[in-house]
Amino acid sequence: MDLKETYKTAVVPALMSEFGYKNPNQVPKVLKVTLNIGLGKGLKDAKFLETAENTFKRISGQLPVKTKASKSIAAFKIREGMVVGMKVTMRGKRMWDFLEKLVKVSIPRIRDFRGIPPTGFDAMGSYTLGFPEHTAFPEIHTDEIEVIHGLQVTISMSTTKAAEGKALLTHLGFPFAVQDVDKKGKART
Repeated sequence: MDLKETYKTAVVPALMSEFGYKNPNQVPKVLKVTLNIGLGKGLKDAKFLETAENTFKRISGQLPVKTKASKSIAAFKIREGMVVGMKVTMRGKRMWDFLEKLVKVSIPRIRDFRGIPPTGFDAMGSYTLGFPEHTAFPEIHTDEIEVIHGLQVTISMSTTKAAEGKALLTHLGFPFAVQDVDKKGKART
């Protein structure tokens, strides 16, 4: 059973009972997944730009959109209109296939993995997970790599509450780390 079917048959009823929803349409949904790379040190390196673009093509099956600087910043040697990053937005079947690959293959391949941090939720109901190396994805063959770079995965959901978003992702199979709490109830890092 794929992840979308799991969502419909198992996750929706579980979240309805957990949060007391009366209607299945109230249950939070995954709206889109966005992959993002900031070029940083590779700004002027054409080979790095090409490598990042090929990485996106392999991982997502889509061509990335190049993001450009909106203004010049002399301290960072950035001029207006310069390519500073790339992003891909996935929806529908491609999004569900990517999420399944992320949960079942890519996250378990992370070195020294102790669970994904539960602190990646923002006020808009999105969860962002950063990969320090893009080699965790099965499409990337380590013997072909010349430049290792990181990438961010942002999962946008139809909820603005972190507890609902975390419950949705947990039921979908995301392995969240157990947070260590001090005596005052604050999370330790």
